[in-house]
Amino acid sequence: MHAFRSHTCADLNKSNVGETVRLSGWVHRVRDHGGILFIDLRDHYGVTQVLCDPDSPVFSQMEKVRSEWCIRIDGNVKARDPELVNPKLPTGEIEVFVRDLEVLGAADELPLMVFGDQEYPEETRLKYRFLDLRREAMQENMKLRSDVVASMRKRMWDQGFREYQTPIITASSPEGARDFLVPSRLHPGKFYALPQAPQQFKQLMMVAGFDKYFQIAPCFRDEDPRADRSPTDFYQLDMEMSFVTQQDVFDTIQPVLKGIFEEFGGGRKVDADWPQISYADSAKWYGTDKPDLRNPIKMQDVSEHFAGSGFAIFAKLLEQEGTEVRAIPAPTGGGRKFCDRMNKFAQEQGLPGMGYIFWREKTADSVAQELGIKVKEAQAMLKSGEVEGGMEAAGPLAKNIGPERTEAIRQQLGLGIGDAAFFLGGKPKAFEAVAGRARDVIGKELGLLDEDRFAFAWIVDFPIFQKDEDTGEVDFDHNPFSMPQGGMEILETDPLSATGFQYDLACNGYELVSGAIRNHKPEIMFKAFEIAGYGEDEVRKRFGGMVNAFKYGAPPHGGCAAGVDRIVMLLADQVNIREVVMFPMNQRAEDLMMNAPSDPTSDQLMELGLRVIPQE
Repeated sequence: MHAFRSHTCADLNKSNVGETVRLSGWVHRVRDHGGILFIDLRDHYGVTQVLCDPDSPVFSQMEKVRSEWCIRIDGNVKARDPELVNPKLPTGEIEVFVRDLEVLGAADELPLMVFGDQEYPEETRLKYRFLDLRREAMQENMKLRSDVVASMRKRMWDQGFREYQTPIITASSPEGARDFLVPSRLHPGKFYALPQAPQQFKQLMMVAGFDKYFQIAPCFRDEDPRADRSPTDFYQLDMEMSFVTQQDVFDTIQPVLKGIFEEFGGGRKVDADWPQISYADSAKWYGTDKPDLRNPIKMQDVSEHFAGSGFAIFAKLLEQEGTEVRAIPAPTGGGRKFCDRMNKFAQEQGLPGMGYIFWREKTADSVAQELGIKVKEAQAMLKSGEVEGGMEAAGPLAKNIGPERTEAIRQQLGLGIGDAAFFLGGKPKAFEAVAGRARDVIGKELGLLDEDRFAFAWIVDFPIFQKDEDTGEVDFDHNPFSMPQGGMEILETDPLSATGFQYDLACNGYELVSGAIRNHKPEIMFKAFEIAGYGEDEVRKRFGGMVNAFKYGAPPHGGCAAGVDRIVMLLADQVNIREVVMFPMNQRAEDLMMNAPSDPTSDQLMELGLRVIPQE
């Protein structure tokens, strides 16, 4: 028999009754039923119930065993009594009577329990990650991640891609975040960088003629942590193709990702139609470039209804250039309490408030107030038809702008009795983000989201440049290496209106993919950087490898990268990316388990020619 096991803890069933077996695993839990010890023995594959009574030669040893001890047992497989069968377990029809026991690894008192669903502080979970990972939910998350990556690889190979590896130690390059720098021992005072992405290398591969590349690539960025972003490193499905248009990239990656979500989404609906929405429209309709399309709310510009109206705040605001008023429809949100709650939400987000109108059945109270009569008289007039019933608009804004304008707003937004609308005004960039968050909260609180669904959208036509309103300086708004739509002509005639062949894929409010058709023409690249204030010499210095390569017959090429961690997070129905990363850092970018970052030794610093300046 094998030194540690003849079967895993998921293998045994009724067909094994009567066999002598050997199992190894961890003590999941111990139960003492009147002198008979029952142990749920767990390994990576499942759980088997083993038992031991005073007739067993190792009963006294078994009494000492505690949770999470690693043990090996030999025993006889027995059928459970029919009334004791556990249909939830693959091994639920049998149990193993223990004849021999070896403790492979005893466990100290546990800082967190593996059995059960107790919640523990994140700091505890990360410090003892090796224990946290023993929990069933974490085991399932990590298996899911592994299966997703394997499926990604197969699907990419099936589409004619080959996987190539790019360097981990490279030169610093601006990818939108801070680099992790690595000091060079052989070249004192100089530094390598960990790659923020394989961007330049995969483009150089296209110049080298490889045509189709992919990689499950590690990326390193010194970023501030968020729930959906690691502060140090992450993995992405990275791909690039030659001789392609933007639509070719979409047509290639879409079936890969759709297949992944269908395979691992647990039966949730995966939208077949992935709309293409311009960056400008996405900001206008959803307040973000990663909209959650499970939420049906679409914001609209209602400036015309407030211009010159009795609501002085918006009316005066609209006299300024570049301002507008947007409405957030709220179907079924037509109650004063909900409206007041959303107004408070806006104040918590740093705005003065959020105006609202809601529509309701006309009431005797409102008629009495409007006509200056008693409520009983108003009731009689409504009953007799002397005053027409139906719908009325309520809220401070409705009183200020009057019935004609409120009715026009209602019709534009397609609302009715029991519905509401919220309003924000100013320069869009100042309020769009809050409006987008308000849209999310309204949709969730009113139960408008189709939770059992993955809704995708391509966000396209990203602006290349932005102009600082205070200084007048122009800089890149998004990826500087995207090919401008319109090429050199648009850069020479109207660069601030230029949009790039750049795109993101949003799903359920998260950005899953980012990519572009690349600017492979040096003269267009130099012009784009010149507009943003970077001279040709600086471009050659910072991106010399790529600029040099593009002089030797660079093909048109493009691609994208899909965030593996974020995809798995969605599939696992988690809201924190650390739940699907094996050994993540905490919110301060610390590894509490391995004590990183740590202080270097004096010898290490001396060898590298470095000195650490103490921080106050």
